Amino acid sequence: MTAQLIDGNALSKQVRAEVAQRAAALTAKGVKPGLAVVLVGDNPASQVYVRNKVKACEEAGMHSVLEKYEATMTEAELLARVEALNKDPAIHGILVQLPLPRHIDDHKVIEAISPEKDVDGFHVSSAGALMVGEPGFKACTPYGCMKMLESIGMKNLRGKHAVVIGRSNIVGKPMAMMLLQADATVTICHSGTADLGAITRQADVIVAAVGKRNVLTADMVKPGAVVIDVGMNRNDEGKLCGDVDFDGVKEVAGYITPVPGGVGPMTITMLLVNTMESAERTVR
Repeated sequence: MTAQLIDGNALSKQVRAEVAQRAAALTAKGVKPGLAVVLVGDNPASQVYVRNKVKACEEAGMHSVLEKYEATMTEAELLARVEALNKDPAIHGILVQLPLPRHIDDHKVIEAISPEKDVDGFHVSSAGALMVGEPGFKACTPYGCMKMLESIGMKNLRGKHAVVIGRSNIVGKPMAMMLLQADATVTICHSGTADLGAITRQADVIVAAVGKRNVLTADMVKPGAVVIDVGMNRNDEGKLCGDVDFDGVKEVAGYITPVPGGVGPMTITMLLVNTMESAERTVR
């Protein structure tokens, strides 16, 4: 058996085309969806991420604002900028790129973003809405993973066992909640879970989101399982790779996401979807 690839690039293009149509329709009504991306400091990876986000926004026919600040920016100054963006009617989504410099409290800044503009889905109100099944913005990476599952006919997971390897608030816990909402039975583990393979071999769906190479190998996967690789690492040659031993696992799994070209493009795409949703709410 060789797993079928879940092509994040192809799915992303499809969803972004739909977003572009919605953006054009809303713009025709006098409301152009707007996203503000705030970058503090000169983290090279963050610079690439924000550049890709702004580019994707513009390609979808949406208004984008990129605000770059020196790493010496104070917490008070950043909070003031967030508050100004909260009040700006042309901005429907606010994304503050993490990580922030050490002297700035990430949590305080995220909580300062209006829940109505929290298109990254990190605000406590967004997390709470997800927890109780109320409308709210979903964290972009898990949301993208769910779209990938939906693309292979797994929108409803009743009777399926899903294992999430990774407990972070950014991916692991929101991922588990979204899987639960899809009626899956969910187990959350981490890379140090005792006899991890005994748990993952029971899973119909495995989401690896640890940030550690080869945390999931072929002997840990049930034949035919769906494997979603959220990891972003570098191999010994310096090439991008995920948390999954791709070459081995693809010979056992039924479906698998590649790295690169899997979850990554979908994360940015769901940011656009959330921003579009925010803008549409203003005219309902």
